[in-house]
Amino acid sequence: MQDDFFKYQAQTTPHPLAMEISHAKGSYIYDTKGKAYLDFVAGVSACSLGHSHPKVVNAVKEQLDKYLHVMVYGEYIQEPALELSKLLAKHLPKPLETTYLVNSGTEAIEGSIKLARRFTGRSEIISAKNAYHGNTMGSLSLMDYEERKEPFLPLIPDIKHITFNCEFCLRQITKQTAAVILETIQGGAGFIEPTNNYLYKVQQRCNDVGAVFILDEIQPGIGRTGKLFGFENYNCRPDIVVTGKGLGGGLPIGAFTASKKMMDSLSDNPKLGHITTFGGNPVIAAAALATLTEITTSNVMAEALEKEQLIRQHLQHKHIKEIRGRGLMLAAFTESVEITNEVIMRCQDQGLVLFWLLFEPTAIRITPPLTISEDEIVKGCQIISSVLDSI
Repeated sequence: MQDDFFKYQAQTTPHPLAMEISHAKGSYIYDTKGKAYLDFVAGVSACSLGHSHPKVVNAVKEQLDKYLHVMVYGEYIQEPALELSKLLAKHLPKPLETTYLVNSGTEAIEGSIKLARRFTGRSEIISAKNAYHGNTMGSLSLMDYEERKEPFLPLIPDIKHITFNCEFCLRQITKQTAAVILETIQGGAGFIEPTNNYLYKVQQRCNDVGAVFILDEIQPGIGRTGKLFGFENYNCRPDIVVTGKGLGGGLPIGAFTASKKMMDSLSDNPKLGHITTFGGNPVIAAAALATLTEITTSNVMAEALEKEQLIRQHLQHKHIKEIRGRGLMLAAFTESVEITNEVIMRCQDQGLVLFWLLFEPTAIRITPPLTISEDEIVKGCQIISSVLDSI
């Protein structure tokens, strides 16, 4: 398959890992030669309940027997999408009660930008330096990494950038600002948490000037930080919350949730202010509903914090400078890019899946399924340590 893969599928890098996948179950991925790989990445935080979780698979199978796509989003009442939206509202603070379901996190970011501009009548969007919100044109516009943006210019105008955790920068949020959009925990920048009540102060500044406060929960959301939504750890409440990745349990989804008053502004003047054909797809929504139900009724969120401590305990090594993040959204930083690359590649050879972060080349991504066992965590950490010992 490898020759066909390089010929017929578009590549995102010159040197993809190109593992040939046979199947995946629980915390393991299996290649076509029968080798098992313990997964410490979970599809880049997407497979919240591991691979092929029986409740997710059964929900998909049941929906397959009923109907697939029947109509563009928002026209027909489809039970899986409705129940998913109701469950999200149940677990979000008021007035966050109305959800727009889409196909991916970056599409949800696009929708949230449109909603903020439509609702406020303003155009200026403020995001953070070293932010990552996706790769479509609007999401890419939020990034300040000029090397990545330059080949695709011009992007959308009226974007400004502030430094994450910088309170002095908040004065740049003014009555010209439609929205401030931040990752609850900065992902690509190195799993940087907000400090000194920063997100609450952003929220207050937005309230003072009438700007919309948007939090990107695509990575930290859906239980990964020990809370269903990462912002619950930081004493704040966004006006729009964006989710994706882990919400689908391994299937593609995105969502943005706001008050009904705010969301209604997309339905008129103009009508069809935001539309999607496959958003809220019943099969995807059934998988997401099963995922969200399991996460909110089991112990996996509380266990995420216990598993974080287990990882920190077993990854104390002279070549690891620090471990950033919360819960099962962690990044281990080594002394050099060369060491990080060596660890990731050699661990894969030894049956452990690790990955990189976008802007931090010395970081090793550790974002396993929330369902990973303690024994599997110890096993993975031992593989990492043994590779580090040999460097």
